[in-house]
Amino acid sequence: MTDFTRRDAFKITAGGLAVAGGFVAMPSIVRAANYPSRPINVIVPFATGGYNDRLSRAFMPYLEKEIGQPMVIVNKPGAGTQLGNSYALNQPADGYSILCTSAAPYIPLTVLLQNAPYKVEDFAMLNLPSRDYTLAATSAGSEIKTFAEVIEKLKADPGSLSIGVQPASADYANMILAFQAAEIDPTKLRIVTYDGGGPARNATAGAQVDVGFVGGEGFLPLKSKIRPLAIFAGEKVDWFPEAPLVSESGLKTDFVEGSQRGWAVTTKLRNEQPEIYKFLVGAVERASKNPKAIETLKLQELATTWYGPEASDKAYLDNAAKMAKYVDLLK
Repeated sequence: MTDFTRRDAFKITAGGLAVAGGFVAMPSIVRAANYPSRPINVIVPFATGGYNDRLSRAFMPYLEKEIGQPMVIVNKPGAGTQLGNSYALNQPADGYSILCTSAAPYIPLTVLLQNAPYKVEDFAMLNLPSRDYTLAATSAGSEIKTFAEVIEKLKADPGSLSIGVQPASADYANMILAFQAAEIDPTKLRIVTYDGGGPARNATAGAQVDVGFVGGEGFLPLKSKIRPLAIFAGEKVDWFPEAPLVSESGLKTDFVEGSQRGWAVTTKLRNEQPEIYKFLVGAVERASKNPKAIETLKLQELATTWYGPEASDKAYLDNAAKMAKYVDLLK
C-alpha cells in the first residue's frame, strides 16, 4: 500500500509538473489575457516633423482610446530607417512596440542597398493608409518654373543645381532613374542628403536647395511655399492636382511608387502572438474608421484609409519586388 501511494504520488506530482509546464507553454490567447497592461511604444524610424511623425502623433489619441493604454512616440532616425527597423526587431515580441513607418520602399532599400541584418519578410503590416508619390519641387520664389528647365540646366552643367533628397528612398530611386533617362551622370550631381522627409521638404521650401525630391503628401502643409515641378505618377493625383506628371516634361522614365506609410509590427509578433496581433489590427481598424479621427487627420493632410493587413502586405511586398528590379541602378 505504501509503495502504491508513493508511485501514485509520483504520478500526481509528475502530472502536476506537466500541467504547470503546459501552462507556461499555453497558446498566446492565455498569455495575452492581460494585454495591454502598460504603455505601448510607437517606433518612428524618422526624425520629428516628417509625415510618419505627424501621422503617429495625430492618430495616437484615437488609437489610445481603442487600445486602452497610453502610447509613447519613440523617434529612431538614421541610416535610411535601418536604425529604427533594427531597434523594433530587437524589442520583445509582446505587443508593446509597434511601428509607424514608410514600410515601402525604405525597408526593402535598406535590405537591398545597406545589407541590413533583417529581411523584407520580417515585418508585417497592420495598415498602410498613405500611398505617396515622389514630387520634384522647388521653392515658390525660385526662378525655375518647370522640370524641363531642371533637366536642361543639369545637362549643361550637372553641378549647376543643388538637389535635396533622402538616401535609400523611393525619391532617391526616382531621382536616379529620371536623370539616367535624361543621360545625366548622377555621380556628377550636387546632391544634399537629409535624414528624413521633413528636413528635405523644409530645405526645399526654404530654398536651401534648388530642387527637392520628396514624397508629395508631406509637402501639402507647405503648399504655398513650394512650386511643384513633376510628380512621379501615372496619372494626376487628387491631393495635388496642379503637380505636372513627370511624363509632361518630355522625359520618358520608369519610376517606383512612393512611400507606403502606416502601421506595422514584426512578423515574429504576428506569428508567435496571434491574439495580440489580432487585437492590434482591430484597434487600428476601429481608430481608422472613427469619424473624428478621419476629420482630424484630414485637416492635417494625413491619411486614415483602411486597407487592412492583407492589402497592405501585398502593396508592401509588390513595391519591394520593384525595388529589387532596380537595385543595380541604385548601388
